[in-house]
Order: sequence, then C-alpha cells, then structure tokens
Amino acid sequence: MEAVRVASIGLGWWGGNLADKARLAGLEVVGAFARGREQREEFARLHGGRPASSLEDLLSDTEVEAVMIATPHSTHADLVVAAAEAGKHIFVDKPFTLSVAEAKRASAAADRAGVVLQVGHNRRRQPATRRLKQLVDGGELGMVHYAEANLSYPKGLNPRTGWRGDPAESPAGGMTGLGVHMADNLIYLLGQVARVVAFSKRIIGVGPLDDATTATLEFHSGPLAVLGTTMVIPDIARTAVWGTEAAAWNEVDGERFYLQRTGEKYRTEQPVDTLDTVKDELEEFATNVRTGTRPETGGPEALEVIAVLEGIVESVQTGSVVDLDVVRARE
Repeated sequence: MEAVRVASIGLGWWGGNLADKARLAGLEVVGAFARGREQREEFARLHGGRPASSLEDLLSDTEVEAVMIATPHSTHADLVVAAAEAGKHIFVDKPFTLSVAEAKRASAAADRAGVVLQVGHNRRRQPATRRLKQLVDGGELGMVHYAEANLSYPKGLNPRTGWRGDPAESPAGGMTGLGVHMADNLIYLLGQVARVVAFSKRIIGVGPLDDATTATLEFHSGPLAVLGTTMVIPDIARTAVWGTEAAAWNEVDGERFYLQRTGEKYRTEQPVDTLDTVKDELEEFATNVRTGTRPETGGPEALEVIAVLEGIVESVQTGSVVDLDVVRARE
C-alpha cells in the first residue's frame, strides 16, 4: 500500500509523538505547521516534513493528503472544518471538541467533503479492553450491572503551564484530557450513556485546574458506572466490569488482566497481550484513507464521548443530574 502523505498541525510534545508513530505506521510525514517559526523548523528537523509558513499554505499543498491535529481542544472543530473543506483526510487527537454542537459541525464537514475523520481514542484498542468486550458481549460475566474506569496521574502536583493548564481548555480538570479515554472505554463496553451526575473540585489547590473529578453514569442498557480522574495521585489506568457471574479488570493501562468468578474469594491474573495502540490506530487511519472505509472511532463515536464530557461539565456547574439525550440534541 502506498504511504499516506500526512502533515502535522500542532507541534508540541504530543504532535511530535504522533509524527513518530505515523512513520512507524507506514505514513510519510511531509509537512508541519504551528504559529511559531522556530517551533516549525525544530519540529521538521526532529520529525520530518516541510515547515509551512501558514495553515493556508499547508492545506493548499497538493502533496499533503491528510493531517494530524494535536492543538488546543477549543481549536479542533475549526481545524477539522478547514481541513475537510481543503479535501484532506483528518486524524484529530481527543477530545474531539468541547461541545456536542462543535462535534456535530466538525463531523458534518468531514461527511460533506467525503474525507476520513478519525478521533484518537486509542485505549479501547488495548487487548485487555478487547478482552473485556468479548466477555461482556459473550455473556461470560452474566448480567453486567456495574463498571469502573479511572485514568489519573500526579502531574497536577506541579502547576501546568500553557494551554493545558487553562480551565477553559480543560473543564472538569483531568476529565477533559484523561477521563475522556475511559469514557470511550465504558461506551465501547456498555453502549450509550443515558444520564450523568458529577463532582469536580480543587482539593489540594495547586494550579488553576480541578484536581479531582468523578462522575456516575447510567447506561441505556441498564448498568451504572463510576468514571474518575485526578491529577494528584500515583498513576492509575484501569477499566473494570462486574456481572452476576464474574468480574474482570484491565489494569496498569492494559498490561495486566484479572478475572474473578462468582464464588471465588480472589481474582486471578490472566495472560494478555499488549499493543502500541497509537501506532495501531494510525495504521487503521492509513488503511481507511486508501480503501475509503470508515474508522472505528469516527465522528459518531467521538460525539458520544463529548456528550458525556459536556454532561459532566454541566452537572458540575448546576449540581444536577443531566439527561444526555437532551445534550445529544443540541445544535
């Protein structure tokens, strides 16, 4: 398969990581844009591609077939629309947008242009998460009634600078940058969320962002789940599901898998493979571009996550239970 020629928009640490993973996935990095000239030139030196002097120059470059967007969250929708209108296929980092209305606008632009739109929800690709999905769908856990997911790290102990430390870019603290990964995992496992109630606060009070956020989710399929994130505790990355016959855990960000059947006092570790999930999703992106197929996490899937995020932010602000069917209907 001919390598997809891709350009990077947003050249920070994650933009660089995406460029490196793209090369491993068989894509060719041919362009790069950020507002700072020195940043553009340094990125090109380290990761490849020609620095573009403007976004317009990059999007008008006929050699560029696709773009990878890793910019502040609030800019995603406008960039997706601009790239789609220029006929470029789009890989955009999560969260897709900060509101359902913006997610719909961006997704509709990609649909009109007939370009591939993939959103970087990579943790569902972990073999441990796939194993959870098999157990749920196969009925091996019995009737599923409860789940938990948490993605946390201690970086909030050192106040974040730049846009990542701006509450407008990260409403509900770590839920925007971290928790959305686990919201996607839970939706992947249990389906559409019906209602949400959430709390988010600064407890330690280091920096401007909330350092602990938790939400209770009710799914249309029946189960309840707790989704949590903090930025002031040791690294946690886990997704777990409980059923009437057994419970199962994806622990240590996909490196460990545990199963405990009803009647057993202790859970037991099960063998599980690991996977470079970012490389894997970019390989799928390249295949989608070349074959015209749709990605696993495209606009509709990403919109479900944004509905949860918007519902969490609203619940925190109002202190109320939020009906996500109402949130999904927003334009």
